[in-house]
Amino acid sequence: MPQLHIEEYTRVLAGKEVFIACREGILRDHFQAIIADIKFLKRQGIATALFHNMSNRFANQQHFKELATRLPMTKIVRVPSDKDFYQFVLDYSDAVFKLIFLERKYLIDPEGNKINAVTTRRIRQSLGDFRNAIANTNFRDVLERICQKIEDALVDRVHILPAGKHTIKHELFTVEGAGTLIANNFVEDFRQVQTDEEVAIVWNILEIYKRQGYLKPRTRAYVDSNRHSFYVTAIDGIIVGCVEKKDIDPETVELGALAISTKFRNQRVGVHTVTAFIDLMASQGIYKFISLTNNPLLEKLYNQLGFVQESRSEYNDRQAQSPDVKMFYKHIE
Repeated sequence: MPQLHIEEYTRVLAGKEVFIACREGILRDHFQAIIADIKFLKRQGIATALFHNMSNRFANQQHFKELATRLPMTKIVRVPSDKDFYQFVLDYSDAVFKLIFLERKYLIDPEGNKINAVTTRRIRQSLGDFRNAIANTNFRDVLERICQKIEDALVDRVHILPAGKHTIKHELFTVEGAGTLIANNFVEDFRQVQTDEEVAIVWNILEIYKRQGYLKPRTRAYVDSNRHSFYVTAIDGIIVGCVEKKDIDPETVELGALAISTKFRNQRVGVHTVTAFIDLMASQGIYKFISLTNNPLLEKLYNQLGFVQESRSEYNDRQAQSPDVKMFYKHIE
């Protein structure tokens, strides 16, 4: 089970409205799991509303009764059968913080990969590709309306999740999430690791990269004892990327343990993290930077940011510690 970071994420969500919308078949199939996740949100002080379109027939009366009994502090909204479900939910409120659509599938890109986070601009630029690739055909005509709602600043975040056990909880309280996030107003912050909770999040991100074979193992105790050397990028106060400062000589530092949460790949978080790190180090008199990696995504990032792949003689000792790993070098004025 993914690591939950309840305290860290609750600071962002507490007191704000989260709308959860699911059509009849999905609610019936995942009834107990959805109730459990909403009850979890309520325990964190999050205001919730549940939208559904279960028909008002005798077979559903027990479901209606259970929703009212088990979710007394959650607004339950039944979408009339003669209304378009998605349009009704999108038009219901003038403004809401998060809107979660529970579906059978998350969004996928033209290659069939899950879309973790995406802006409305990217959706509009490739709307035809998205329409052909989205697993839920109902969303092919809804994306335009979702984008407009976000661009009109009437909703901050729209999440599209595959319904199931713990999916809402995992989407909102874990580093990697469970589905697709659509948003524009990401607020980025770059800072040194400060708290025990931030140490735990950094370690979780590094563990993902370690399992992929791109990072040497670092224990949580190592991250904790070296927290002064770790820097993080946070979006809306939530850590999504990290980098470790490793001193090489008085003029050079190594970017170690550069890792970005997969939820925010392709959102220029890596660019922001490396650029912010270099700017901070330059303010401290550092103007030479190296990094050793065989991760093709990081190689592409370094090339984009003006690093050169070369093993320089002054860093032979460092290269000898990782003889089969490519070295990237950047010198700033």
